[in-house]
Amino acid sequence: MLVMSDGARVVARRPTKPKISAAIANLQRGDVVIVERVVAEDSGDWYVQVLMREDNTFQLEYRDGAPTEHYQTRTVSREKAVAAVLGWVKGEPDWKVAFKWNSIAACFEDNDSG
Repeated sequence: MLVMSDGARVVARRPTKPKISAAIANLQRGDVVIVERVVAEDSGDWYVQVLMREDNTFQLEYRDGAPTEHYQTRTVSREKAVAAVLGWVKGEPDWKVAFKWNSIAACFEDNDSG
């Protein structure tokens, strides 16, 4: 199941393409949209998120289960941010090719080990 949140609260369960597109279209500086895949049988976190930064760029991140699989990129294009999130939601294999992704796994090593 997919869940969409604003970082503080769930705004949609099983979000549709129009809801995801509208949420990203309405981002203001400092706002975030997170779409998470919730699978009870699997441990780990699977999500994609878009943060509108103070400089009006969009910071995209995705995580594929483990802290070692956490990546980030930036774009000035709201349309590219929407396309990336929708591609991730649909499971399209090439959803991330429009960007150069940087691993940010090192930022989470201490937080996720235990």
